[in-house]
Amino acid sequence: MSVGMAAPRALYACDPERSRGRLFAEPESSTRSAFRRDCDRVIHSTAFRRLKHKTQVFVFHEGDHYRTRLTHTLEVAQIARAIARQLGLDEDLTETLALAHDIGHPPFGHAGERALDTCLADHGGFDHNAQTLRVVTALEHRYPDFDGLNLTWETLEGIVKHNGPLTDANGAAIGRYAAHGLPLGITEFNDAWDLELSSFASLEAQVAALADDIAYDAHDIDDGLRAGLFTVTDLRVMPLAADMIDHIDARYPDLDEVRRGAELVRELISYLIGAVVTEAGKRLGAARLASVEEVRRHGAVLIAFPREAEKAEAGIKAFLKERMYRHARVMRVMGEAECILFDLFARYQRAPEDMPPEWLAPKGAGPETATDRARRIGNFIAGMTDRFAITEHIRLFDSTPELR
Repeated sequence: MSVGMAAPRALYACDPERSRGRLFAEPESSTRSAFRRDCDRVIHSTAFRRLKHKTQVFVFHEGDHYRTRLTHTLEVAQIARAIARQLGLDEDLTETLALAHDIGHPPFGHAGERALDTCLADHGGFDHNAQTLRVVTALEHRYPDFDGLNLTWETLEGIVKHNGPLTDANGAAIGRYAAHGLPLGITEFNDAWDLELSSFASLEAQVAALADDIAYDAHDIDDGLRAGLFTVTDLRVMPLAADMIDHIDARYPDLDEVRRGAELVRELISYLIGAVVTEAGKRLGAARLASVEEVRRHGAVLIAFPREAEKAEAGIKAFLKERMYRHARVMRVMGEAECILFDLFARYQRAPEDMPPEWLAPKGAGPETATDRARRIGNFIAGMTDRFAITEHIRLFDSTPELR
């Protein structure tokens, strides 16, 4: 098969004609598959539009050309579709999961998530995957017959389990959730509609997860170069990058630094996509799976980097952690951003009337528990853009950090 040519639909791909359906029954579309409708609903959601002004690494007013959550999400979707096309998977479901994967993120990136998790420590904590599920099943209010977007079971499964099973066969939390248990947003919904948390997700979901890693690695290198946190030459400490830079310099000996960095990012994306497709092909060939149900029961991840690429990708993350995410400039801004959210949460706790009317406790609903109030405030803050959080802080406090 030529590179770029779509493979025929594989037996182990999700088939929209065999979807397990939606929680609330709806007539089928005559022009779009169930997964295409899911994708369109995500794109038209309020939460998706807010990603335009949510931080990836750099706050929006630090520069127009740095990635936001929205541009990151679009890059993830592009990479995910490229992989899905080569493997014969459902591109619409893959794209849906890529586009939806970050809509539960609060303002100010991982700093915002840390702040909200601290604020909600006594009320179940904060987890962006659980928040994404909450957004698409409850917090979006666009349809007359239900809250949320009423997405298919396969999309909801992929949102929750794209990084692997959440429980063992006995229902005990595993992995990142082993210590503190599953987030409340996941357990509550799973009680209403079983997402089979002990099984692996579809290959489409696994592809979206790897595409997220590839996009992070590539665009954070690009943004770090643009910000002057490191140079192309600094990247030579990673053997994979050093080989690619040598190849670029041999082909284009007089290339300026901007184009040199952009060429490196392109080569890196191509290499990682190719590595995933090759390794997935080997694993799928060995597994001889005949259905998506066999994928779920397989007991191991099937979309992955080969060992050499996995080692190289881990090296990229380690470099970025040291030279970018923990850079004094980034750490200072993110520390100030956390303080903004701490201030807002405490203020709304003391004076909930400072929130918009639609975020107040419903009248006549009876006494509100401390957890109900805290979760409501957390949902409100999680939906904020960076810009709105800063504006709210300016409105409610005498002094607000500039985040520069």
